[in-house]
Amino acid sequence: MNTWLTRTLGIDVPLVQAPMAGVSEGLMASAVSKAGGLGMIGVMPGRSRADLEEQAAVASDAGRPYGIGLLAWALEKDPTPLEATLESDAALVSVSFGSFEEPLRRLQEAGKRVTTQVGTLEEARRAEAAGVDFIVARGREGGGHGRDEVGTLTLLQIVLDRVDVPVVAAGGIATAAGLSAVLAAGAVGAWVGTAFLCCRESAFPAASRERLLAADDTATAYGRVFDVAQRAAWPPEYGGRALRNQFFDEWVGREDELAADRDALDQYAAARRRRDFDVAVVYAGQGAALLRSETTAAEVVAAFFTDR
Repeated sequence: MNTWLTRTLGIDVPLVQAPMAGVSEGLMASAVSKAGGLGMIGVMPGRSRADLEEQAAVASDAGRPYGIGLLAWALEKDPTPLEATLESDAALVSVSFGSFEEPLRRLQEAGKRVTTQVGTLEEARRAEAAGVDFIVARGREGGGHGRDEVGTLTLLQIVLDRVDVPVVAAGGIATAAGLSAVLAAGAVGAWVGTAFLCCRESAFPAASRERLLAADDTATAYGRVFDVAQRAAWPPEYGGRALRNQFFDEWVGREDELAADRDALDQYAAARRRRDFDVAVVYAGQGAALLRSETTAAEVVAAFFTDR
């Protein structure tokens, strides 16, 4: 399938695997890229240069284009991942969630293709002014962190109407039908995360995959409970969508109390260590309801281009 995205990135299909920190490492990025999409490595705050270089080498071994996803707010505190990315052979770099302009400028000067995820028209206009190659219009249906103001299809239409750079759609796109819908609306491709969570190449533990496969259409919730519990420094405008669990239901709306409750924070840390997902977070988008079984990244990519 030939679109602006495939021609520009040198990939076979207009599908980018979202850079999911803690989930999409070099192995997943390599597998997605081999299958014809663009695989991406997600970079958590505090990632060491050596670790990122190692994962980039794994992704690069596929001999196909791959990408790296960075967090703008985290780079303000520690630019190490940016420095390592500048020296990588990544074909695409995304810098999202915060002040992305300066990191994007440096990446552009190094000859990188760049993008950012946006959740509002104002962010899209900032991205266009920063000179991104394309914009990722990420709706509230998406898993993990992002804004919660606007749904995917509405945001896509608004951004396409108001900016002059290509747009890739993200949030709730989990099947070939979803991809067809956003392409028909004018997107040049899809940015997909949740559909890859149960891949064998995913870094997600087995217990979290079991939760995902049991998810229904109302299984996810959006908020800051898990950020507070993990003492994560995410800007408050970027909450997270995850599987709802007992811990979330207990503390949603009481985030300030949670931040001051040392026993609850210690409980959460212990649950993460033992992988108790009645307490610990499993980030996922609303597309989790469409996950059916553990699979491979290549099978996920292929499924987006069958029965269309």
